[in-house]
Amino acid sequence: MPECAVCSINLIDEAKVAIVANAMPSDAMIARLAEIFRLLGDPTRVKILQALSIEELCVCDIASLLGATKSAISHQLRLLRSLRVVRYRKAGRIVYYSLDDSPVENLLREGLNHIASQRVTA
Repeated sequence: MPECAVCSINLIDEAKVAIVANAMPSDAMIARLAEIFRLLGDPTRVKILQALSIEELCVCDIASLLGATKSAISHQLRLLRSLRVVRYRKAGRIVYYSLDDSPVENLLREGLNHIASQRVTA
């Protein structure tokens, strides 16, 4: 069993703790960030976001692309909309979805780059 990497003594650097405590985001911001990461923890939602980072799509397009039902995709889009990660626009009887949050697009790109770099070094 691997050795646990824990301090063997209890010595707190009060100055460092104070600096970090002052730099930490509010609990509300941390909760929102955790919610975004929770949403990104589902492969279907990640696929939807990745697709929308390439092109604006309607529910039917996304369902066809992912081999899912319109109902299932609508449910996922509703969750993503609740955190303002995606937005929609109506064009007649068609509703098109797109990313509403470019930082999420950057996060997806950075995540994929990180995975790609791990494959090269592994």
